[in-house]
Amino acid sequence: MTDDRTLHRLQSIELDEDSLSSASRDQEQERQVAIFDLLESNYFEPAGAEAGPYDLKIALIENRLAMHIAGPGYDQTHLLSLSPFKGVIRDYFMICESYYAAIRNATPAQIEALDMGRRGLHNEGSTLLQARLEGKVKTDLDTARRLFTLICALHWRG
Repeated sequence: MTDDRTLHRLQSIELDEDSLSSASRDQEQERQVAIFDLLESNYFEPAGAEAGPYDLKIALIENRLAMHIAGPGYDQTHLLSLSPFKGVIRDYFMICESYYAAIRNATPAQIEALDMGRRGLHNEGSTLLQARLEGKVKTDLDTARRLFTLICALHWRG
């Protein structure tokens, strides 16, 4: 018997080039790692879909997050307001900037403290994403974390 993790997964992820902001080398690296990790392991189950795999395209449309999902017998776009994410994304960017600067010249204890804060905000954004996707798409926390990284990639300013 096949489990849901095998049936419901992403096989491809595309970020809309017109929606992407320029990014620093560190941010581009995070974006690429998130996509690689997502494709290696994910759980992504759109409501009403029988089985995947699925292709996902993420874009910004009129200050809303557009997630176009296509798979066998499934083709749908979900639009999510970004308003609930604004605070956590802003705070996440601020701590990421401090973290990237600290990597180059801070003590290990300072880097660790910033990384703990960064992970905490990342988890907050991921949990919020799961809540906003409720009734539309089920994910596990790791998948939501990586998707949150990609949502942030659409907002990064280089």
